[in-house]
Parts: sequence; structure tokens; C-alpha cells
Amino acid sequence: MTRFSITVDSELLEEARRLAQARTKREVIEQALREFVVRRRLKELEGLVGSGLVGMDLDELHQWRESTTAESR
Repeated sequence: MTRFSITVDSELLEEARRLAQARTKREVIEQALREFVVRRRLKELEGLVGSGLVGMDLDELHQWRESTTAESR
């Protein structure tokens, strides 16, 4: 886990906390980051429509997912 300090719009953070029903700033930031990652991964998958990857089996899909996750680290 990484620890750091950032400056964030306090009103935006509070609204996000309320909408996420999070108790802490950390919870709302982690939830927002998870949702961001999921949305970006879905966009990647949308871009693969018609690329031939649709015919992958489950093992191949897991391997592809692991390789794209490792690249983003």
C-alpha cells in the first residue's frame, strides 16, 4: 500500500463520499479508483470486438487479462 498526500477539492470529495456511502476519505478514493479501472477495462474489451479475441476460451481470457493488468503496474 502506498501512502501519499494530495490536494483534492473538498466539496467534490465530500459529494463523492456521500454518493458512495463511504465512511472515510480512503474508502471513497479506493472505490473511485476501482470503478475507474473497471470502466477502462470495459472500454478495452469494447475495442476488441471483431478483433478475433471473442473466440478465446476461459484460460486464454485469464492469460490476456493478467498480461494487461501486469502492464499497467
